[in-house]
Amino acid sequence: MKLWQKAYGLDEKIEQFTVGQDRELDLLLAPYDILGSLAHIRMLEKIDLLTSGELHQLTTTLQGLYQEVKVGNFSIEANVEDVHSQIELLLTQKLGAVGKKIHSGRSRNDQVLVDLRLYFRAEIEAIATTMKALFDQLQELSEKHQDQLMPGYTHLQVGMVSSFGLWFGAYAESLVDDLQLLRSVFDIINQNPLGSAAGYGSSFPLQRKMTTDLLGFADLNYNVVHAQLGRGKSEHFMAFSLAAIGHTLGKLAMDIVLFSNQNFSFLTLPDDLTTGSSIMPHKKNPDVFELIRGRCNQLQALPVQVSQLTGNLPSGYHRDFQLLKEVLFPAISQLKDCLSLATYALGQIQLKANLLEGSDYDFLFSVEEVNRLVLAGVPFRDAYHQVGQQIAAGNFHPDKKLVHTHEGSIGNLCTSEIKAKWDRVFHGFGFEKVAQTLEYLLR
Repeated sequence: MKLWQKAYGLDEKIEQFTVGQDRELDLLLAPYDILGSLAHIRMLEKIDLLTSGELHQLTTTLQGLYQEVKVGNFSIEANVEDVHSQIELLLTQKLGAVGKKIHSGRSRNDQVLVDLRLYFRAEIEAIATTMKALFDQLQELSEKHQDQLMPGYTHLQVGMVSSFGLWFGAYAESLVDDLQLLRSVFDIINQNPLGSAAGYGSSFPLQRKMTTDLLGFADLNYNVVHAQLGRGKSEHFMAFSLAAIGHTLGKLAMDIVLFSNQNFSFLTLPDDLTTGSSIMPHKKNPDVFELIRGRCNQLQALPVQVSQLTGNLPSGYHRDFQLLKEVLFPAISQLKDCLSLATYALGQIQLKANLLEGSDYDFLFSVEEVNRLVLAGVPFRDAYHQVGQQIAAGNFHPDKKLVHTHEGSIGNLCTSEIKAKWDRVFHGFGFEKVAQTLEYLLR
């Protein structure tokens, strides 16, 4: 069954190729297609394209389908093209002519657009919530290990004194930046394209602000051509936000892989979180973080993939857009998995105590010594040369007592300030308001 069905059939090979993975991927869109339809039919009744009785029949049936989707009892039949066709088919089978009225005033184009917006909006909430678990874990570790010193590197050479508290806290605050970008994408996506039809509006007297309110969108895509231009662009914005989170998470994973190397030995993973070698009995490999690193590296290519699929297309709808689901949907799932696994594994990492007590890391304290001389009245450049000469002569024996007080330093991590920054961004999404709106639509 196809919403565009003509009097002739479609070549089987062409049909298989054009449908692609839509049946499998569209299952993820099923609840959102139903939500969009629930809002749309209320609007149709308002403009007298449905009677109140027809609205009641359609609403009851759609709400029943929604529950079937939620418990996993919904499928797209082999001879049905996509989720939109399947839902309209089920409505028609149950309600007859009433089911055929549901498509009035919309096209499959804006139906897909609204489904994707609702899906992305829900996935952004899921990603943000999963990020929060990792953020909280990093903040907890930062506070717990604020006094535990470690080397800081530049050019991968020993540079200055750092701490595990500072290191964990850095990735927590980096996630705040990623959340801010995700919030910006959320604000762009949280606009209603429904009613733009095939991208050129409709001669029906649609009330598009009504469906905007019913679906909990913050605003409307007013220009109908602009609404259609959002296909591909929304995915591009999503890709950038996923890549940004992947950038942070991939770098954290790389640090852990590096620091767990025996030549560093800053930290270890419990045995049951590592894998072994088929020929080297001693091996305990940090595969979980290597795979997180690899997945996150793949995410870096996501914006380019989306751009290459859509960058040279003129305005209007094109079937190329279908392929975006194959690129983006798995990436969203993989990112959530990586965030969850990182949170789980980080909670079990074991850090090496008293890492800087030996002489191996004496040079880390050279800047501290320069600063002490400056505070005693020696000009900075003179202090720099004095310490440099001591190092060259092998006479450098630093005082390893540290006094760092400024904001964001070893002695002043500003954990609560970073938490407040996170909370400002996170609460700005307004997830609760969206949930309440959709709950009303399903009642």
